[in-house]
Amino acid sequence: MDTQKEALCRIITTLANKNEELQSFLEAVDNTLTGLQEESLKVTAELEVELEHLSSALEEKGAALRDAIKEEKQRKEAGLQAAKQIKERVTMAPAFRLTTRPVASENMSQFNVDFSAERAGLQRLHFLPVPKAPEIDVSSCAVCDNDITVAWQPAGEAEGDLGRIERYELEYRKTNRENSLRVAGDACWEKILDISDTCVTISGLKFETRFVVVRVRAKNKAAAGEFSEPVAMETRAFNFGFDAMTAHAELKVQGDTVTWEPQGVKGHDPRLRGKENKSSSRSATPSPNKSAGSRAGRDRFAGESYTVLGDKEMVGGCHYWELRPLADWKSFSVGVAYRASLGRFDQLGKSAGSWCLYASQWLQSSLAAKHNNKSKALDWPLPQRIGVYCDYDNGDLSFIDVERRRLLHSFKTKFSQPLLPAFTVWCGGITIATGLQVPSFMGNFLSTNQSLSNLSQ
Repeated sequence: MDTQKEALCRIITTLANKNEELQSFLEAVDNTLTGLQEESLKVTAELEVELEHLSSALEEKGAALRDAIKEEKQRKEAGLQAAKQIKERVTMAPAFRLTTRPVASENMSQFNVDFSAERAGLQRLHFLPVPKAPEIDVSSCAVCDNDITVAWQPAGEAEGDLGRIERYELEYRKTNRENSLRVAGDACWEKILDISDTCVTISGLKFETRFVVVRVRAKNKAAAGEFSEPVAMETRAFNFGFDAMTAHAELKVQGDTVTWEPQGVKGHDPRLRGKENKSSSRSATPSPNKSAGSRAGRDRFAGESYTVLGDKEMVGGCHYWELRPLADWKSFSVGVAYRASLGRFDQLGKSAGSWCLYASQWLQSSLAAKHNNKSKALDWPLPQRIGVYCDYDNGDLSFIDVERRRLLHSFKTKFSQPLLPAFTVWCGGITIATGLQVPSFMGNFLSTNQSLSNLSQ
């Protein structure tokens, strides 16, 4: 009976929490609606003020033009009056009364305003048309090496140099939706201005979403036209982070970086740890108050396995990411592993379910490929930027010296379980770059399939 009461209480509590969440959501919707209404009223008021300013400006221009016409009329009338007075004096003079006739006629009493110059000026005016929206040429667009090349065709320029398109403006944003409608969580539009050509390349992108939507518009001396129809370009890539719940207690995870922070003197020197017997190796595990009774403590690597795993599995397809050691590094490993077959105290490369590249500059420099407790030394300088390529379906795992464009080692196997990126760090730190496409230079390595050594298993 008590159990049923407790269950009923939990249900009531859950319903109450859901009711509070629903009320909070409704309040948020009401606040959003109120904000939209206020913003609409504000925009309407601003438009009315702007229209009043334009109307006032037109009235001022009209009054100025009327005053100018009035002043010109008064000047013409004053000149006509002076001509009449001269005519009267000449015709009344005795010396000219018999020998001359007045040349001024009564027609001078008519007043005409000559607007021929103004009319000619108005006829010479040319109003520049707004450029039409360009059309993105999807067949000429490309996504390669985390760069996006966008090409487009102008929609027909106006005649003459004044209406000629001078520049283009491109906008793009990342989204997980193929259409152009923006939803909550989507990034804002980013701009590339003053493009003189009909194509542009967006470089150095991190592909964190499935698509990048692009649009473009033309600009002339007068104004910018409408944007083209948005086009969604697929940008699939392997994105993952460090799973801090699996990190050894002496590894600190911060974003894309992992650093080794020892908790005691014994963590600094492996020669001191080597003097301990195997039975005392568990002394390096985190203290009970940090890990006992928690799922995080049970999942963490311990002992001398200074390991951390990625938080996203690979179950098919091709994947690529890169690693850079920090300036003070001494030893690290990078590779892949089956999570189910990797124990808390297991080190990368020493089990049948893990493959890795090991690098060390402690006492002496060394580079090796490891798997199933087998190691193969690689005769190559320690790389400062390592690319990892995994083709799950074909069973290929390759390590590349990216800066020197050299294939360091390639494993050939058959993956049978979900794979996770795996890393070991001792003394120093590493940083990873994800959201990367498989680079185009990998095609050369895959076609030749040549590496410094081959430890296929």
